[in-house]
This record gives sequence, structure tokens and C-alpha cells, in this order.
Amino acid sequence: MNNTETILQAVVLAAGKGTRMKSDLPKVLHEIGGKPLLAHVLAAVRNARIDRTVVVVGHQAEQVENRFAADDLVFVLQEPQLGTGHAVQVTVDDLVPDGHTVILAGDVPLLRAATIRRLIEETVASGVSASVLTCVVDDAGAYGRIVKDDAGNLARIVEERDATVEEKAIGEYNTGVFCFRTPDMIAVLGKLSTDNDQGEYYLTDTIAHLVADGKAVQAVAMTDPDEVVGINTIDELAAADALMRARSGG
Repeated sequence: MNNTETILQAVVLAAGKGTRMKSDLPKVLHEIGGKPLLAHVLAAVRNARIDRTVVVVGHQAEQVENRFAADDLVFVLQEPQLGTGHAVQVTVDDLVPDGHTVILAGDVPLLRAATIRRLIEETVASGVSASVLTCVVDDAGAYGRIVKDDAGNLARIVEERDATVEEKAIGEYNTGVFCFRTPDMIAVLGKLSTDNDQGEYYLTDTIAHLVADGKAVQAVAMTDPDEVVGINTIDELAAADALMRARSGG
């Protein structure tokens, strides 16, 4: 068990096809450091002392399940794939409706267990309904921006493609890693809509809904973008592999 007072769960989003990888291999099975991307993520989750993990699969689901089958993992199929919010919605029946749930992607292989623990511990200690792991840089590129109110409190996350010019100038971005109080997360998932440029259910929209419901949310900032780099192309895979070798000194 963990050293917080409630159960900890993780949901790992691993359903994507990874079209831009130019390969039929599921994106999370591409390797860096001699191991699949998802193996690095699951190792970080386990080292963060999370009690149980639900892995959302989709593209070539059976291949991913066969590669990673383990007693501490539950696999849930997302079909069709209607966005990150929908990916978490399909896990609800397999979650314990208590404690805290960490959400992260299966393609962030450099994320450290210590960072996940810090996110969990700051969420539990502050009593908020949700924390978003953010990164502060000069130019947030294509990432979703962290929008705060006049008092400096997290108000919402806006995807780059939906952002205004002013919002695109914000240097704090969403890393895609969240920690929710599980009951609050389950309640707010039902409020998501597809009213956005992609026509998908965005997990990021849960933050604005929680704020509207009077729930406390917070940003937990970090300053190392290398640790939370996601992988969508072969070039990004190679860059992440180089970063991992540099980290291990090899």
C-alpha cells in the first residue's frame, strides 16, 4: 500500500495507433533504451507505489495486452477512440470509486517516478479535486496552455488549436499528467462534450468543469521539458532515446 491515506490508481492511455510513426506497430510498442515506451511508463508508475493500474488499449489491443499482461494491470478497450476524455470514461467501471487516480500517457517514457509521487503527494496534501502537472518554458509550441485567473489560480486548459493569440503566448503548458480525487473525476467525466475543433472528448476540459462546480484545482509546475516529452514521430523517438542514454550516462 502507499503512504497516503487512500488507494492510488493509475490510468495509462495506450490506445493510439501512432499514425505519424509510419509503422503498423502500436505506438507504445516502439522502443527506446531497449524497451517499449509503455514499459518505461509502467515502471515509473510501479516505482511511484501506485496500487493498481488500468491500461486503455485500442489499436492492436491484443498485441499490447499480450506483451504487458501482469497481475497488477487491468486492460480496457477504447473502441472507437473519441479523445482523451473518452479514454478515461471507458475505465470508470474498472476503477475503485475512492482515493486518487493518476492519468498519464503511454508515450512519455522519460517521466520519473519521483515526479509522479510529487504530483500525488501535493494533490493529497492540498485536498484539491485535481492537479495538473505543468511545465514552464519560453514557447509551449503545440501543447495545451494553462490559463489562470486574476488571482493566479488554475482556471482551465485550452488546447493550442483552440487557443487565442493571447493564450498561445502563455509559456506554461499541460504535460498530460493529472492526479484527481477519483469520485470528483468520475462525476465530472460525464459533463464532457465534443464542442471543440477536434470533435473529441478532451480530458483537459474536466478542469474548467471542476472550477465551475466550485472544486479546487491546482497546477504543479516543473521546468524540465525533456522529462515529459511525448513521442509522435520516428525523429522524436530517436531524440527520446538519446535523452535516455544521456540520463543513464551511456
